[in-house]
Amino acid sequence: MGSKGDLYYIRQAIDDIDVIVRYTRHLSYEEFAKDGKTVDATMFRLQQLIEKIKSLSEPFKGRFPDVPWGEIVGFRNGIVHAYGKVDLMTVYEIVSRDIYELRRLFCSALDA
Repeated sequence: MGSKGDLYYIRQAIDDIDVIVRYTRHLSYEEFAKDGKTVDATMFRLQQLIEKIKSLSEPFKGRFPDVPWGEIVGFRNGIVHAYGKVDLMTVYEIVSRDIYELRRLFCSALDA
């Protein structure tokens, strides 16, 4: 477990998700892809979110074996190390669909 504990990182991750949703929720893919500031801000928040996810303990992650934790971290590595080559459609799908499921999972963990 990280020195601050899973609940700390879960709360921080939810905050990051909420900001990402606020940035992107009303945008079509075309609007998202054309807005460089929103793309940059979203990518930064995704990096921050994934850093919190990396800090979660293995026992916590083990409670949710259907979550592709390794793919999430791999995506972060792609953002950081190949920023100009990141597929914006993949980013858009994550922030317009997948991120909501991750938020539900984190909220359920806080309620447990």
